[in-house]
Amino acid sequence: MQAIWTVLMLVCSNIFMTFAWYGHLKLQEMKISTGWPLILVILFSWGIAFLEYCLTVPANRIGFVGNGGPFNLMQLKVIQEVISLTVFSIIVLLVFKGQAIQWNHIAAFACLVLAVFFVFLK
Repeated sequence: MQAIWTVLMLVCSNIFMTFAWYGHLKLQEMKISTGWPLILVILFSWGIAFLEYCLTVPANRIGFVGNGGPFNLMQLKVIQEVISLTVFSIIVLLVFKGQAIQWNHIAAFACLVLAVFFVFLK
């Protein structure tokens, strides 16, 4: 059950992370934040990133083998990266129209999936 909670929390945290890092670009594209000074954009993003951290930190604590979870640090990091790329790709396709995913993006993603396979090998 800890593995499921860890992955679910990491997925949710990555949704916040993606919007914290790239959401301001969509707001700018929509002419909402065009006149905002950079410091306001940064503070806006930090506000969203705070929510990300509220999920990422507990997810890593719950999932870490040192706290009774099922994952070691390497496994947690690789899982995080695959989730991050997956969430990012889905959001790009749904929110940022015109950003096509190409064959090399898929190849890079396949390499990350292989990384998950290798990090779990005994």
